Amino acid sequence: FQVITGGHYDVDCRLEDPEGVVLYKEMKKQYDSFTFTASRNGTYKFCFSNEFSTFTHKTVYFDFQVGEDPPLFPSENRVTALTQMESACVSIHEALKSVIDYQTHFRLREAQGRSRAEDLNTRVAYWSIGEAIILLVVSIGQVFLLKSFFSDKRTTTTRVGS
Repeated sequence: FQVITGGHYDVDCRLEDPEGVVLYKEMKKQYDSFTFTASRNGTYKFCFSNEFSTFTHKTVYFDFQVGEDPPLFPSENRVTALTQMESACVSIHEALKSVIDYQTHFRLREAQGRSRAEDLNTRVAYWSIGEAIILLVVSIGQVFLLKSFFSDKRTTTTRVGS
């Protein structure tokens, strides 16, 4: 799993087997990987918790890889040795699985960076709008102030009883 967006990019994670026995428990992790072999049939439960950071919503990516890959050469008998070409195909297949894992990791990092950049862009836009409004109010205020300096003050006199 990996936390993509939100807060300090950390969550609590817990994995339980069908009997309720905790197989994995980590606190405040940004990313982690856990491999195990299921010993019992049933429903395994996992939970991502954001209990310590209730103000921030988080997005978590997780990936399950269940079971073994099907054999590359299902028609072949495993008793016989692989030819050089078959051996090369198997090694290329393993290398490509590693490349897929790296691509997933880098896509998640890109999504995390994009989220940060979009948040920063929003904040800068709001700050700029606020500054523009303040600049407009101050300039209008200065115009009225300067106008009052150069205007004639007319005094009115009223005559009483003549």
